[in-house]
Amino acid sequence: MSVTNESGVSQGQKRKREEKDVNNKKTPGDKPIYKNLQLAESQKDAPKKSIYKNIQIADTLKAQSIAKKQRLDKSQRPQPKFKNLQIAESQKTESGGAQSEKAQKNEPQRDHTRDNRTHNPLAARQNKLLQVRQQLPIWPEATNIRNALLENHVLILAGETGSGKSTQVPQFLETSVWCTGRIAVTQPRRVAAVSLARRVADEMGTPLGKSPQSLVGYNVRFDDNVGKNNRIKFLTEGMLLQEMLRDPALTEYSCVVVDEVHERSVNVDLLLGFLRGLVTGTSEAVKKRKGKPLKVVVMSATADTERLKNFFGEGFEQVPAKGSITTFGDQPTDSTKDETLVAESQEISTSASGKISTCFVEGRMYPVQTEYLSEPTRDFSEAALLQIFQIHRKEPMPGDILVFLTGQDVVNDLQQAIEDMIPNVITRDSGLPKLVVLPLFAALPQAQQQAIFAPAPPNTRKVILATNIAETSITVPGVRFVVDSGKAKVKQFRVGLGLDSLLVKDISKSSAIQRQGRAGREAAGKCFRLYTKSNFEALEKDAIPEILRCDLSSAVLTMKARGIQDVMNFPLLTRPTREAMERALLHLLQLDTLKPEDGDISDLGRKIARLPLTPALGRTIIAAANPEMGCLLPVIDIVACFSVENIFLEVKDQDANDEAREARKALFRRQGDHLTLLTAVQAYASERTDRKAWAQKHLVSHRAMQSVMDVRKQLRAQCQQAKLLSPSDLANAEDDLDTISESTADNILKCFLRGFPSNVARPIPDGSYRTIEGHVAVAIHPSSVLYGRKLEAILYNEFVYTNRTYARGVSAVQMNWLEEIYAAPA
Repeated sequence: MSVTNESGVSQGQKRKREEKDVNNKKTPGDKPIYKNLQLAESQKDAPKKSIYKNIQIADTLKAQSIAKKQRLDKSQRPQPKFKNLQIAESQKTESGGAQSEKAQKNEPQRDHTRDNRTHNPLAARQNKLLQVRQQLPIWPEATNIRNALLENHVLILAGETGSGKSTQVPQFLETSVWCTGRIAVTQPRRVAAVSLARRVADEMGTPLGKSPQSLVGYNVRFDDNVGKNNRIKFLTEGMLLQEMLRDPALTEYSCVVVDEVHERSVNVDLLLGFLRGLVTGTSEAVKKRKGKPLKVVVMSATADTERLKNFFGEGFEQVPAKGSITTFGDQPTDSTKDETLVAESQEISTSASGKISTCFVEGRMYPVQTEYLSEPTRDFSEAALLQIFQIHRKEPMPGDILVFLTGQDVVNDLQQAIEDMIPNVITRDSGLPKLVVLPLFAALPQAQQQAIFAPAPPNTRKVILATNIAETSITVPGVRFVVDSGKAKVKQFRVGLGLDSLLVKDISKSSAIQRQGRAGREAAGKCFRLYTKSNFEALEKDAIPEILRCDLSSAVLTMKARGIQDVMNFPLLTRPTREAMERALLHLLQLDTLKPEDGDISDLGRKIARLPLTPALGRTIIAAANPEMGCLLPVIDIVACFSVENIFLEVKDQDANDEAREARKALFRRQGDHLTLLTAVQAYASERTDRKAWAQKHLVSHRAMQSVMDVRKQLRAQCQQAKLLSPSDLANAEDDLDTISESTADNILKCFLRGFPSNVARPIPDGSYRTIEGHVAVAIHPSSVLYGRKLEAILYNEFVYTNRTYARGVSAVQMNWLEEIYAAPA
């Protein structure tokens, strides 16, 4: 996370006590970890005034502490769980002088820094970043945050943009004595998990990942970079849910930090439900923790904490009326913020465990000037193009531009348009800085995602074209200008029709504010909204939680795989409709993932739950692994293509479309889009000289194909781990362009039909098709190789709504195949 580099050391007695904890470990001749930290001997033993009431430190506690040190000085000393976990001797004992009540409450802090710090090549950057960390708004709250979890199990932290919560909270907690296991920090997106892990590793002066010296790692889909000595692990919510399959009690963790809760993805709602059961003791899995408590920190960029407090509060069987909720930190004065946070702070209860603390931390934002369009625009992509060059001509350097768009296709198209215009613009005005365009979307390979964090070359302005992936969690350094389309692409499940569609919709006010804030992280900036002010005022306050607008099949299978039988009453922050839950259960029964006699998860369902895929795609993979079908490798190739929005470059007009079809003619297969994707993957993989040139020739996205190849490799490995593929199958797999036989092509489509039995449509007299479930009229999308064809039946991947309803990802199937599929055993 990038922040303004301001130097300075904290002042006051409170800060000195915190620094004393951090620097407690010293040997003769060592330099202090923090250069400006000098504690007078008189301060070490001076009594301090307590902030806690009714806490008396008896002389017996001092005697016990001294006795403990004497025991630990002997040879039979317990070994830490992690190799690099060294607890300074000075932190294991209490000083001989008078001890304050606050010193007793402020638990000793472990020092994980190494004695050879001065020889550590990462130390210089760590010390430089320390000055930056000390200026973050959250830094003064370090002791409060540690103390809150010393006495309580749950901390709800509302931290505004720029507060530093995502990077600092895990480091505050990692030094706590109760934290003997790992800390998991969940993020909604892979790019955020990876970039935050890198930043925290730098701040801790440790390598990242699997090095024996590393204290920080990350685990995201298809990229596991976790070492056995890692103390802090960043991961997506989905990956932590996957870990709960083998370890429902999360026994390797002392704390789970759930970040960016305000985004309200399905996975975060599920994760909160499971964590509530563990911290309150209502889950059967808690027995496996053998009495070791699990601490949970829930962090949000908004101050809406009341719902979260009620959610966790309901989970505790007995909550004392006094002292059950603790609030601290500077309280918000804005009337739009959570009113409960302005209540008078209460002391932390020391007699009852399992209570909830709340904390609010103000952010650090520079002023952002906001400009609107005077009239609505019909084409936000064109408006963005004009706005980018207007900023480049009129606004001074430094100042990079962050543009929020709807999806991968729009990002690619706009990037091409900008790069086409750059030579003409620079030629007309030679005094302009150079422009470099960088994309940012979820399916982008990780190396290209990380490129946005690198500083621009001298006299160069970066233009980052991003989806809503850049709204929260990550800070792109150098950004002073934001261009907001006001749109986002979202999935919408129509429960009554059983249809999952992809829609471009208006964002919420909270999203618009988050986007605006990206311009004010490092300096004063500007936000150009490509919509009118009246349009902004008409936006919904918050986005609809994903769990209310998506197919719940994955969520229900996740619950079933983790032992939840009564999914209807599973604790969720927002409860979906009963109709949506029942449809998900019926869909899972249709896929043979649940037992029809009792609704319990089947053996096949357990296999699917372990794959990082939707139940439908997982069922497709399982069907392809059947020896009778014998098409697992080609099916994996096709499924890997679904990890990106589109492998083919979009074209704008009919002439360009004709040229594109001619360029791709060699890849097209008469059976439809699934087999065409397979041919494209095989052709790309078999190209051994210049894959980029091959992609340009066929108007295929080289960037998308790189991502497809990464996913393909990982899916093959995971299928081998699941014993769906044998080592010999992989060893014999060659990247050659093979001709698929008719029978193999039919088997491939039958496998997809097994995973998507409801996604079938039959022709109607007007030339379009009607779905067999929901009876919705659809047309084949113009991008399909089957566009304009009339077939017995079609199988499709998804719906897209523009001026009419289109089926996209279409292949020709036979109706009798459905009968074969349902007649065959699961």
